[in-house]
Amino acid sequence: MIPAMDLRLLHSSPCFSAVRFPSPTPLCRRLFIVRSSLPFPNEKAKYHKELEAAAEVVVRACRLCVDVQRSLFSDEGRIIEKNDQTPVTVADFGVQALVSLELSKLFPSIPLVAEEDSGFLRSNNLVDPVVSAISDKTSFDEESLSHADVLEAIDRGGKNYFGFGTKPATYWILDPIDGTRGFVKGSQALYVVGLSLVVEGEIMLGVMGCPNWVVDTSYKSTTDVQGYKNSSPGLGIIMVAHVGCGTWTKRLKDILDSSTKISSDWTRCLVDGCCLVPKARFCIPESQTWESLPLSILYEARTDDDDIGDKEIRLLPTCCGSLCKYLMVASGRASVFILRARSQTVIKAWDHAVGVICVHEAGGKVTDWKGSELDLAADQAERRIIYPAGGVLVTNGNIHNQILEMISSISTVV
Repeated sequence: MIPAMDLRLLHSSPCFSAVRFPSPTPLCRRLFIVRSSLPFPNEKAKYHKELEAAAEVVVRACRLCVDVQRSLFSDEGRIIEKNDQTPVTVADFGVQALVSLELSKLFPSIPLVAEEDSGFLRSNNLVDPVVSAISDKTSFDEESLSHADVLEAIDRGGKNYFGFGTKPATYWILDPIDGTRGFVKGSQALYVVGLSLVVEGEIMLGVMGCPNWVVDTSYKSTTDVQGYKNSSPGLGIIMVAHVGCGTWTKRLKDILDSSTKISSDWTRCLVDGCCLVPKARFCIPESQTWESLPLSILYEARTDDDDIGDKEIRLLPTCCGSLCKYLMVASGRASVFILRARSQTVIKAWDHAVGVICVHEAGGKVTDWKGSELDLAADQAERRIIYPAGGVLVTNGNIHNQILEMISSISTVV
């Protein structure tokens, strides 16, 4: 068993706060102390307690993902297919159970909207591996953490667990692993654990953890931007955002080598300063092609690093999941993420919510193709589905209106 994560990676500062969980058993002597400092004074962040807790649980979830990923390829039973043919692992359910357990303990009145439910877990006999995966990551007593507790925690975020009615509520939105197809490829692909808090229809805070993110920003090619080469498991980032306080990142501890010295200082995230569409760096979903997007009428896409021509744009090769693209834009590594809504594809709130606030607080902009903000309350009963007109456009803000105008003019001609 890998030792518990050193929670001191959340750099201490004058705005330090600590939450002490009771030790599960005298025998284990496991005292969970959540030491979380934010990169801004607590008085500036109305939901600083929620953000601190969210950051802490996402760090633990990233640790869980790395642990499971280690054993993933030595146990084929850990990779299975859901009914929608997307791969799901013990990590997906483990993260949802872990986050649900911890947040419900600290904020019992705040419900959770999340991707998984226990029905699939039960039918595939994966309860034992999930309990094992979270046992040393949770503040609950390992010996008293029953299967029923874990299954209920998973279902707490599942469909039909509770109803919202028509009025927006306060609730968490969780994507246990965004980019599961990347997760099952191993340490050379990106995936994100994403958690956000919505209050009265507005996203107040968000946390993204990306264990395989290449921290060095002195990249020279689109391959380096992608983060596939020269990456090391555990060398990643955690990104936090709070409304009115900006978007910030710090390095995740190198989980696989506790002797590695990694800076724990917070870094302010800002979108890039690109002001011309042809100079922008684009990313799109893996399931869509550039040719399927309106801008393909005006520009051809290039994925190499040669000089870009007048009628060309640079398309970055990125890995699975929408949140990876939001992270790219918020960190300034990409200028634009554009997604087309398709009738056969349901767009889920958890694939976008945390990314929206991280991009907004970094200076960017997120709308649908008509220029309207994403409506998280459109699914009045469950808050699980969004319906962006045309699709989703995520930019650095500078070129947002330019692209909207291009999309509108092309749609009018077509």
